[in-house]
Amino acid sequence: MSKPALAGLVFGLVVLGVLIYSTVGLSQYSCEVCITYNGQQNCSTSSAPTEEEAVRTATDVACAPISSGMTESIQCTNTPPDSIDCGRK
Repeated sequence: MSKPALAGLVFGLVVLGVLIYSTVGLSQYSCEVCITYNGQQNCSTSSAPTEEEAVRTATDVACAPISSGMTESIQCTNTPPDSIDCGRK
């Protein structure tokens, strides 16, 4: 095997390793958030490196289908959730 081919193979394996590590290693918390806004309830699950990020992302995703426009979206995300269920992966 030529040196350029070997270098390309090693580089590809390093990139693949970094992708796998970043995908698996960063999502340490998984949270399900249920929220009621304007009489509608929705739940969403999210994974993130920190519990705070997982809750925030799950709240944003849960609010998306039950709020309309930026103002309602902000109001929804500021509404206390009905439930938060988090755990480490």
